[in-house]
Amino acid sequence: MNLQIENISKVFFHADKVHTVLKNVSFRVQEGQFVSLLGPSGCGKTTLLTIIAGFQTSTGGQVLLNGQEVTKPGPDRGFVFQNYALFPWMTVRENILYPMKRQKMPRLEREARLDNLLTMAQLEGKEHLMPGQLSGGMKQRTAVIRALAGRPEVLLMDEPLGAVDFQMRQILQEELEALWLKDKTTVIMVTHDIDEAIFLSDRVIVMSAQEGEILEDLAVMLPRPRVRKSGLYQGYKEHLTELLQIAQGAKTVNLA
Repeated sequence: MNLQIENISKVFFHADKVHTVLKNVSFRVQEGQFVSLLGPSGCGKTTLLTIIAGFQTSTGGQVLLNGQEVTKPGPDRGFVFQNYALFPWMTVRENILYPMKRQKMPRLEREARLDNLLTMAQLEGKEHLMPGQLSGGMKQRTAVIRALAGRPEVLLMDEPLGAVDFQMRQILQEELEALWLKDKTTVIMVTHDIDEAIFLSDRVIVMSAQEGEILEDLAVMLPRPRVRKSGLYQGYKEHLTELLQIAQGAKTVNLA
């Protein structure tokens, strides 16, 4: 897997005014990496993620996946939305099978893949429940394995834990990491949460509110599972806090 983001720019026009969200943003992602895009609101990180997904086009530059330019959504890129976007009229089983059926995966292969994913996400026995019957953690795990069901080369996640409270968020981060470690699919995740970025990521790409400029591409050299109270962990936290202050021009940021 080879993902290249090359000189991506995005310009919006409104009432004869030009608003540049992204300008010449470039980086590469290696196979199996967990990469977070971290930055203040309005820095263009979600816009960039949706361009990688093929949901919208860039004004300039290109996204290349295995040498092929991304121009539209495809099964090689799975997407997890902030609100999980599970089909409420489908069971857990039906939600997970949906992308496999769209890809016309043979029935026996679908069933074997379903069983494997349910086991990986610790959802055995829950497959006949509706989304409204699931806890927040179960919804999250269902959304992730549905996105993985079609064997995408890259999993894209847009603040997948943004809608939950602080205590639940830390629990779900641990569940998400455990799930990722079993599959090791390449991940790009958008977040504005410093702790979340450090806990989950191999790399943290810090984006500025000024046209999405990359302030730093930081490798997180911490063993897993990560200990939030360790001195090294706190050192990363302090460094990223300073970077975010630069990114948003603010004196304080939320360390949660």
